[in-house]
Amino acid sequence: MIAIVSHAWLLDDDPAARADAYARITAEFEAIHVTIAGYRGRRLLHGNDDPRHVVNIRFFDRVDDYDDLVAHPDYATWIARLSEHIEPRDPQKEILSVLLATDR
Repeated sequence: MIAIVSHAWLLDDDPAARADAYARITAEFEAIHVTIAGYRGRRLLHGNDDPRHVVNIRFFDRVDDYDDLVAHPDYATWIARLSEHIEPRDPQKEILSVLLATDR
C-alpha cells in the first residue's frame, strides 16, 4: 500500500471558513476517488498549531492506482475547486510506502 501525502495552506482571510469549505469539497471529491479500484481511503488533517495548514493523506494499493485518479477526466476540475481555498504554492506532495498500519 502507498500513501499520497499532500500539504496545503488555507487562505488567511478566514481560516475556519476556508477549512470548512475545503473539507466539504474534499468529501464531495470522494465520489471520484471511489471509482478507482485500488483506492483505500483518506485522512484529512487540520493543523492545531497553524489553523491554515491542512494535510491530505490518501491510500492506494499501487502508484498506478493514484495515476488512474489523476487521469480521471474530472480530476482537474476538483483540484481547481480546492485551490480556491488555499495559497498558491508549488504542489507539496510525497508518495510513501506504508510500512505499518494499525487502524482500529
